Amino acid sequence: MNVQLKTGGKKVIWQLQEAKAMFSEVVKAAAVNPQTITIHGRERAVILSFEKYKRLIRPKERLFDFMQSSPLCDVELELPQRQAEKMREISL
Repeated sequence: MNVQLKTGGKKVIWQLQEAKAMFSEVVKAAAVNPQTITIHGRERAVILSFEKYKRLIRPKERLFDFMQSSPLCDVELELPQRQAEKMREISL
């Protein structure tokens, strides 16, 4: 059974044979929303706009690089000195 959802007037779930027959419409609809392709009622593929694809595959910024690019990178923090605590005795 194929459920057909509507979002903003654009279909988002297509049966494979329907998607093949209306491929240009599937691609146009993908500019608005990702389009899901089903085979025998099971989700098998998704067609995305190229812009969404580029955002999906772009390299993620490392935390270190993010912190280094912060405008607060050169701020010196004054942290209170920690008191050395006595070791606890435990029985093994």
